[in-house]
Amino acid sequence: MSHDQPLSRRDLLLTAGAASTIALAGTRAAAADETPRKTFRIGMISATIKGKSQPRNGHNWHFGQYLHPTCNLDALKKHYEYGYRLFSKFLRNPQFNFDLLPFSDTQITHYYDAADQGGSAAFSEVFPGVKVATNLEQMVQEVDAIWLGDASGVGDDHFDLVAPGLAKGLPTFCDKPIGGTVAGTKKILDFARQHKTPLMSSSAWRYEWGMEGALRMRDSGEFGALEHVSARLFSRYSLDGWMIYGQHPVWAVMTLMGAGVDAVSMYEYKDTCHTLITYPDRYPCHCWFGQPYEKFEYDRTDLYFKKKLHNFTPSIEGSFDYGYHYMMFRLAATFRQMLLTGKEPVPHQEILEVTAIVQAAAKSLADRSRLVKLAEVMP
Repeated sequence: MSHDQPLSRRDLLLTAGAASTIALAGTRAAAADETPRKTFRIGMISATIKGKSQPRNGHNWHFGQYLHPTCNLDALKKHYEYGYRLFSKFLRNPQFNFDLLPFSDTQITHYYDAADQGGSAAFSEVFPGVKVATNLEQMVQEVDAIWLGDASGVGDDHFDLVAPGLAKGLPTFCDKPIGGTVAGTKKILDFARQHKTPLMSSSAWRYEWGMEGALRMRDSGEFGALEHVSARLFSRYSLDGWMIYGQHPVWAVMTLMGAGVDAVSMYEYKDTCHTLITYPDRYPCHCWFGQPYEKFEYDRTDLYFKKKLHNFTPSIEGSFDYGYHYMMFRLAATFRQMLLTGKEPVPHQEILEVTAIVQAAAKSLADRSRLVKLAEVMP
């Protein structure tokens, strides 16, 4: 285990600001080299859950809100009590802005929900200046980029929602599970490539404070090769839940170990499951969905280096909400960087293999936990 001395909150804020500044140095340099441009107009889309609206789509309300300069906290308290507590304490608190928020060049101008049940109007009240869009084709004519958020959907409507923007060349964030099926994911990736449109998709776990530190440890080589990753989700498992939230621990493995997975096996017992991920040229890794926990952290990731065992959770200085704030901010900042540079931050092969791993695990479970080759589920 890691026994690093915890930083004080003051030091942590300074360090976080420095880390974020370094991570976005390319963005600032690119912006400095260019003549000032108009603000990026973001068209925000809320995916459905099998055709039903997500009125409080957390991946828009929490993750995407970083892209908008203002927030009416009084309206937020009226519409979303939990959001008000989180926003007022961290997300919209100037003391926790990492010296970068709000972004000076992004603004959410439209919000679209095909099955709207009042969530769009509430969102536009909380974030002043956002227009409720009723026509997706018209919206893509009036924005510079697309953010599709999906907190609990299965991805079955994602292609139809992002295709108009991709066809127009609008840089796009498409939430997980990006396509629902491997074929659906490949369809979106191929469409973006066909139109030469920058596309981003991943779990927020890719941007945890601890993940960024773990990647630095991996790349430094100080502790030898990273041989094995165990990614653990602190929640009770169900197969339906695995298809959506199983994306997170799989993304943790993919972020640290990369693409090139050979086969997957999954075993379930009551409300927990273990998924084995094998490579032809690397040690296996695994995901545990349903690990018991004493204190809620949402997840824990263990890294087995040749010379060291290291682990991390989302929390920063013991605060899950602060760590949650950081990883969402970094996700939004990475999207913004893609807008500035036109460079995709996540390889398409990694995006495709995450979907394939989730699907192969389900296939394995239905076939007595046998090792299912990724090639069996690839289109």
